[in-house]
Amino acid sequence: MPLEENVEYAIQVQDVSKVYRLYEKPIDRLKESLSLSHKNYHKDFFALNGISFKVKRGETVGIIGTNGSGKSTILKIITGVLTPTAGQVQVAGVISALLELGAGFNMDYTGIENIYMNGTMMGFSRREMEEKLQDILDFADIGDFVYQPVKTYSSGMFVRLAFALAINVEPEILIVDEALSVGDVFFQSKCYRRMEEIRKNGTTILMVTHDMGSVIKYCDRVVLLNKGSFIAEGAPGAMVDLYKKILANQMEELQEELTEMTDFSGGMDEKGEADRQNQGKKPRAGMMRDHLTINPSRTEYGDGRAEIYDLGMFDERGNLTNLLLKGEYFTIREKIRFHREIQAPIFTYTIKDKKGAELSGTNTMFEGAEIHPVKAGDEYEVNFRQKMTLQGGEYLLSMSCTGFEMGEHTVYHRLYDVANITVISNKNTVGVYDMESEVEAVYHPAEDEG
Repeated sequence: MPLEENVEYAIQVQDVSKVYRLYEKPIDRLKESLSLSHKNYHKDFFALNGISFKVKRGETVGIIGTNGSGKSTILKIITGVLTPTAGQVQVAGVISALLELGAGFNMDYTGIENIYMNGTMMGFSRREMEEKLQDILDFADIGDFVYQPVKTYSSGMFVRLAFALAINVEPEILIVDEALSVGDVFFQSKCYRRMEEIRKNGTTILMVTHDMGSVIKYCDRVVLLNKGSFIAEGAPGAMVDLYKKILANQMEELQEELTEMTDFSGGMDEKGEADRQNQGKKPRAGMMRDHLTINPSRTEYGDGRAEIYDLGMFDERGNLTNLLLKGEYFTIREKIRFHREIQAPIFTYTIKDKKGAELSGTNTMFEGAEIHPVKAGDEYEVNFRQKMTLQGGEYLLSMSCTGFEMGEHTVYHRLYDVANITVISNKNTVGVYDMESEVEAVYHPAEDEG
């Protein structure tokens, strides 16, 4: 049944599937094509499986999900780059899409030539592009490189020019796929300000991003996908909370919450209702680490007298998760079992950036915690509770049980880079962490001399 035109919606996606045929060996493709009995030598892979959603005119909608969930595939189908295997898509308006870095650019052409060429492909005349040219060049701000072949550009220059072109042709629909993950923070800020401007002018925006802070801050509504299937859609805060469960492989809790939350369209507020539903829920039975993303390549060492046998990270609402919100309190929990007698064990954690620089951490000795001597068979559960003031981004968690014997530092058990921490922020400041400044600005207008 064809989709009906509806002036309320800029994009309508109905029961869209995209299936790829996967062959174990290249020869299997030929065997299948020549088979008189029509024997199948392939397996069907559903990149998308019956996806449906609608985007209203002037709305900003985010699509989130783990890698391989089909986010980029659905954008390519909406823009016409891919054809769906089944289902329908209806788009009402001129699309400006930024799907892949430099997609549609001729590497041998200069920046200027690519601007005109892409403008022509989008349906603009040369005169119309000449009127827009200066705005595009001012926004890109790559200087005389616009007169050089784009194959000489850095990735940062690429995204500057591509985004400047996409956002300054006054599109009715802007589609962005992770393009802003490249470029410095100042350019990203300028891009988001410009997106906010065209949004206020009525442009519909559909964006894919892993930056949950941007999702919460800029999107009116969010669509959550997982492994090619539609999971839910609704208010950003509620969808990010579900996304955290997928990341932590908490699929049973996800299903329970989907059953309870029967209507996302009512716009559940970002914390209130979700918090009430999570309030008082205890972590599932079993190991905490089974519900986290644990590094399979972690380094582990020590003399074996102690063993960190379980660990967890809990957000402010008591959810076991690798995904933490900046500005909220969170708890790192470690459980330690002892195999030998130890007089004064010390329990630690450290948070590092991806380059290995230590950013923060503490231990029970620094904090003045009272720790008793232990013997074989004893256990300790240690909780470190603190406020997350690191900027949004990816970090690594290490933890250990150590001590001092005869004046020498001894490692009983250390888990090095055992888990990742993803910090979501809707306000990043400069540097590694936020000093939580309070700003007061007093305006003094000039006196009217007249």
